[in-house]
Amino acid sequence: MARVTVEDCVDKVENRFELILLAGHRARMISSGAPLTVDRDRDKNPVVALREVADETISPEDLREQLIHSMQSYVEVDEPEAETVPMLNAPQAGEGAVDTAATAGGGDDSDVSFDRMSEEDLLRGLEGLQPPAKRDEDDQG
Repeated sequence: MARVTVEDCVDKVENRFELILLAGHRARMISSGAPLTVDRDRDKNPVVALREVADETISPEDLREQLIHSMQSYVEVDEPEAETVPMLNAPQAGEGAVDTAATAGGGDDSDVSFDRMSEEDLLRGLEGLQPPAKRDEDDQG
C-alpha cells in the first residue's frame, strides 16, 4: 500500500471522526515507544497508525479501549471482597480476665485485636440509625 487514505480505513471504523481519534491515539503510542505491527517505510507515525488499522494488524476495539483508559482521570480498580472475620467471644468471668494495670500502663499491645467490617455491613448499620428525636423545648422555642 503506497498511500493510505481514510477511505482505506472506513470499512474498519465507520465513523471518520472516531477513526482519526483512534489513529491519533495510536500515533502517540508509537511516539512513546510502542512496537510497530507494519513496516515503517519512512512514513510518519499517523500514516503508520492508519496503515495498521487498514491492514487490520491493530484491532479498532482494542484502540478504543486504550483511548478511553488513557483519558480517564480516575480508574476504578476491582478490589477483592473483604474476608469475613469470625466474631470474637467475650471472655467469661474468671477466664482470661484483662489485667487493667498492664493495659493502662502501656503494657504489651500484641494482645490487641481489631474487628473488621465490610462496607455493606457498615452501610446496613448506618441505615438502622435514626436521627435524635426533637425535644419539646426545641419545638416551642
